[in-house]
Amino acid sequence: MKNIKDPGFGYSSRKDVQSIVNKDGSSNIIHQNKKISFQDGYSYLIQISWSKFLSYILLSYVILNVFFGVIFVLIGIDEITTTTGNLFEDFLNGFFFSAQTITTVGYGGISPHGLLANIVSAFEALIGLLGFSFITGLLYGRFSKPKSSILFSENIILREFNEGKALMFRLMNNRTSIMIEPEISVTLSITKKSKDLDFKREFFQLNLENDKIKYLPTTWTIVHEIDSESPLFNLSDEEIKKLDAEWYILMQYHDDSFAQKVYQIHSYKTKDLKMNVKFIPSTSFNKNGYTVLNHRVLSDVESMVN
Repeated sequence: MKNIKDPGFGYSSRKDVQSIVNKDGSSNIIHQNKKISFQDGYSYLIQISWSKFLSYILLSYVILNVFFGVIFVLIGIDEITTTTGNLFEDFLNGFFFSAQTITTVGYGGISPHGLLANIVSAFEALIGLLGFSFITGLLYGRFSKPKSSILFSENIILREFNEGKALMFRLMNNRTSIMIEPEISVTLSITKKSKDLDFKREFFQLNLENDKIKYLPTTWTIVHEIDSESPLFNLSDEEIKKLDAEWYILMQYHDDSFAQKVYQIHSYKTKDLKMNVKFIPSTSFNKNGYTVLNHRVLSDVESMVN
């Protein structure tokens, strides 16, 4: 198999180079001197985890109410309610009145009386309306964004296959829907020390037993047979294990939920390579004859040594 051109990773490398792609398919590249725009913030909030997203909302809500609670204390708590004579209790009254204003709840127990308090309340109500509209848009964007949900086996394996050797990994849909026309490509990156003692990458597009199928209801084992066209041909198991190599996977398929193609990236390094094992079956049949797909055993293997 011939080398292919740089797919965007760069030929330069080093001995302890980190992976460009994380396990979850996200980029592992540090960007410098990049101009920041509003769209960057929107994209970030769409892509982060739900726990981070909800934490940011709660934190922003608390900070805004603390800020306006302090303002109500500074302009005089008498502008909204009778002072208690205790600074902390007055602040709490300002804080809770701010929460009622920013959410436009308005219980009526506290209300602005003076001009300054009315101006601040009107401004805060505007911020609340805009803020909750923005959050609603983000929630819709997070739910409506086309996103794949593919589970990859934790390891890539090297085992006997067709009187030779083959590399394999397994994948499945983490949803209950059927993947339509799934298609996959695997690029192998090998880092080698050049004559001038620099580390350089070489890239190979691996031939696969099947790189596309019509539909996928259960699991799909991806197989690269190590034949005369493979860049790993004539290498022993130990030589393959010692390679500074990484497999970059691009998976795409049509998702009925979003009515369009979705994509997912994954990667394996040689530390994820297991020798002379095979995947155990992840499907079985129940007493009524239905196929049962066990998600927990996707990565489970057993030894091939008798």
